[in-house]
Amino acid sequence: MTAAHPAPRPVPHRVPRRVPPVLLAGVVVAGMAVSAWGARDRTTWLLETVWVLVGLPLVVLSWRRFPLTGLLAGLLTAHALVLAVGGHYTYAEVPAGDWVRDAFGLDRNPYDRFGHLMQGFVPAVLVRELLSRTSPLRGSRWLAPLTVCACLAFSACFELLEWLAAEIGGHGADAFLATQGDVWDTQWDMFCALIGATVSVLVLGRPHDRQLRALEAAHGAV
Repeated sequence: MTAAHPAPRPVPHRVPRRVPPVLLAGVVVAGMAVSAWGARDRTTWLLETVWVLVGLPLVVLSWRRFPLTGLLAGLLTAHALVLAVGGHYTYAEVPAGDWVRDAFGLDRNPYDRFGHLMQGFVPAVLVRELLSRTSPLRGSRWLAPLTVCACLAFSACFELLEWLAAEIGGHGADAFLATQGDVWDTQWDMFCALIGATVSVLVLGRPHDRQLRALEAAHGAV
């Protein structure tokens, strides 16, 4: 007769080490302060960074009730810095973009394209987290396509806001539009957001799910 082996103990979800939220918020505040100091165009700075000015207080005020995964918090911080740089220089005149343009023989500063890739890449994780935690879509095959569709819809709304700014501001809105003479700039912007959102869902889906499980284990149903 063989002795019965004890049932293996369930392995608890390990909560990954996280950068303190207050540190991430401090990085964003410092980046925004540097960005605002000596910005090339105050109106353009406000239009480009308004998402940070609105979003950061919302995240801080709701953190105790609705903490974010470390992945999402880090991505939102990175996106805020991208917006801060674009707001400071205007997207068509970011020095790093000029260097890339000259190094690779491009016909335009590509920082605007990078910004719109981020406009899909980061919001995809945000939408995915909100849907996973507040709707029945967690684990559903519809989660990924609906996340991408939401990001593309947001990108289209942003392009409509740019069109409205152009109608109101005329040539004064050129720095905000950053079309750099490309008549297909709107379509390229939305396409970049679509690519960013798709890559984000495909690459970050599994690690995001692990962090969601760890967050739930640490805080209960959040």
